[in-house]
This record gives sequence, C-alpha cells and structure tokens, in this order.
Amino acid sequence: MTAVIVVWGALAGIAVALHFAFVAFAAAGGLLALRWRWIPWLHVPAAGWAAYIELSGGICPLTPLENDLRGRAGLDDYSGDFIARYLFPLLYPAGLTSTAQTALGLTVIILNISVYAWLVRRRTRATA
Repeated sequence: MTAVIVVWGALAGIAVALHFAFVAFAAAGGLLALRWRWIPWLHVPAAGWAAYIELSGGICPLTPLENDLRGRAGLDDYSGDFIARYLFPLLYPAGLTSTAQTALGLTVIILNISVYAWLVRRRTRATA
C-alpha cells in the first residue's frame, strides 16, 4: 500500500468522523446550549440544514466527498447518504425509506424545538 493511498484512506476516515459528528451535533446539539449560551448560533443553522436534507430527500455534500476520498484510496464507495450507510443500519436494519427519512428530519426539529423552548422558559424565569 502506497503512502498516497494511506493518506486518501485517512482523509476518508476523517470525513466520515466529521460527518458523524455533524449529524450528532445537529440532532442533539441543542443540549449543549444548556451549558454554553453561544451554541445556538452554530446549532440552529446546523439543525436546520440537517432537517432540510432529510425532509427534501437530498444528499449532504459530505457524502460525495467521502466517496471521492474512498475512491482515491482504492476503497469501494457507497450509494445513498451518510445516514443510510452508517446510522440507519443501527436503528432500522431494513433500510432507509423516504417515510423514515422524513421522520428523522421531523425528529430533529421536534427535539431541538423542545430543548430550546425549555431553555428559553428557564432563562426567562431566572431573569424574572
């Protein structure tokens, strides 16, 4: 295995790790706002993007990047999106459907609206 292939493989692994971190942050990053007041400035756009991708049935731009890096490393690429490849098999082994993808997007929205509503109520009571 040449050094170039190792580098491309490492970059592909980093891209997957970043993608996973982004998905986790988009899904549950609102909880970090309980500790750090500046988190919503990063989290709300991230959660909005994640929900948009899920509800529109789109593909996150990180997926083609991962596939490109995997191809350069001589690894097989994958079809579908990141959630279909890495996360969905953990939750729903049968595969990703558009209905399930919509449910995931709505779950992200509902979870985060709930966290932020609770946070606003808590901070409003603290100042009153």
